[in-house]
Amino acid sequence: MTEQKMLVVTSSPHTKHKSTTQKIMLDVIIALLPALGWAVYQFGIRSLILTLVTVLTCMISEEAFCRITKRKSTVHDLSCVVTGILLAFNLPVTIPMWMAVLGAVFAIVVVKMLFGGIGQNIVNPALAARVFMFLSFSAYMQPTNNLYSETVGKLVNTDVVASATPLSEAVGAVSPLDLFLGNINGVLGEVSALCLLLGGVYLVLRRVITWHIPVAYLGTAALISLISVPDGASMGVYVATQLCGGGLMLGAIFMATDYATSPVTPWGRILFGVGCGAITMALRLFSVNTEGASFAILVMNLLVYYLDRFTMPKKFGARKGKKQA
Repeated sequence: MTEQKMLVVTSSPHTKHKSTTQKIMLDVIIALLPALGWAVYQFGIRSLILTLVTVLTCMISEEAFCRITKRKSTVHDLSCVVTGILLAFNLPVTIPMWMAVLGAVFAIVVVKMLFGGIGQNIVNPALAARVFMFLSFSAYMQPTNNLYSETVGKLVNTDVVASATPLSEAVGAVSPLDLFLGNINGVLGEVSALCLLLGGVYLVLRRVITWHIPVAYLGTAALISLISVPDGASMGVYVATQLCGGGLMLGAIFMATDYATSPVTPWGRILFGVGCGAITMALRLFSVNTEGASFAILVMNLLVYYLDRFTMPKKFGARKGKKQA
């Protein structure tokens, strides 16, 4: 008697969609390519090598963990590739390769796989690895102007660096156009707001992400910037510096929108973005040498359960049950 395949049916409603995790991650990779291309143009071939190192380390770490724990391999879903690229985007081109390898192992093994793998991690793996490296190797996480100038002589001699610190000292040092295009120092994936926005538009058009989190995040940051312009500073330049400098744009488009660590309801996503923007600006305005975007998103990741719970729409026709005596 031949074995028959049984159809497992769960309770309604049922939806069917042609999208798979692999296709979604492939779209994210495509969206990241403009920023990667700009990093190679701006900082040289070492930025590409650094990205390949983090990606390969993430893939090897995930495959090794699956084999050791006798789980089915999940490397083919490409989520580890996305984590590797995003981690590289959060690193300066001058960082030692062994540190990048350590960060990639931490992102995959500690933050992702030990929590159950894709979809079960409570915080973004690449961001958690960045904070881990920032706290462990803070001196190496700051791009060095001298090393940059040896590689690309045309880079401006200013410190709009890896951390999204209070950027008031950078206002006037670089033009808003240079900030927008990416003619500045910084970590690989943060310098070109234009390339990041192009990737974001692609993801929205492909319906990989929605507008709620990026718009709420950037809008909140812009609003707080408008009401906190220092005396004597140009309002337009100051707001442009806050939006385009540091990790805010990368975080709003690619980090905060991570499926596993962001709310599923529209209102939950808006509140999530508002919270990220408010915390980011609070850290920039009232702290010193703190990567505001990374810490803000990680804090809001921990609140996703509550945002989903309190913004979940009520079932049609449902009534609140009476409390039992």
